[in-house]
Amino acid sequence: MKCTGKAVKYGDNVDTDVIIPARYLNTSDPKELAAHCMEDIDKSFHAKIAPGDILVGGENFGCGSSREHAPIAIKASGISLVIAKSFARIFYRNSINIGLPIVECPAAAEAISEGHQVTADLDAGQIRDFTTGQSFRTEPFPPFIQNIISAGGLVEAAKAGIIG
Repeated sequence: MKCTGKAVKYGDNVDTDVIIPARYLNTSDPKELAAHCMEDIDKSFHAKIAPGDILVGGENFGCGSSREHAPIAIKASGISLVIAKSFARIFYRNSINIGLPIVECPAAAEAISEGHQVTADLDAGQIRDFTTGQSFRTEPFPPFIQNIISAGGLVEAAKAGIIG
């Protein structure tokens, strides 16, 4: 699985309440959630992203409540991958469960700046910042996670019989 896009970057401790504010949790419609993604931390989020772009975060990305709405909002916004120094564990698993690729790579998260052109080969465990020419290694997804993400999430993978 490969992801290529422009980086949009945030700092440490971006919690689920700013990814998708609680006032929008009365819906589970991905398009509606996407329309409000990141609005409390960055009003210009939608103006500066395009389908396929890559979100880069700092430490403890996705902390806060365990709402699945947060990764759904990010994915539905068109973000193809989230790279961070570290993730809240429940956010990490919720992201995999809904089919949003998510990678911990502290060196890449530190080095990549807003607007850089980035590509990631998640099967090979490589991230490349084309703007600076830097490359970073990360752990490739195990095959069962690759299957879940490729299927579009855990439910779709189970429906397709990809996982038991």
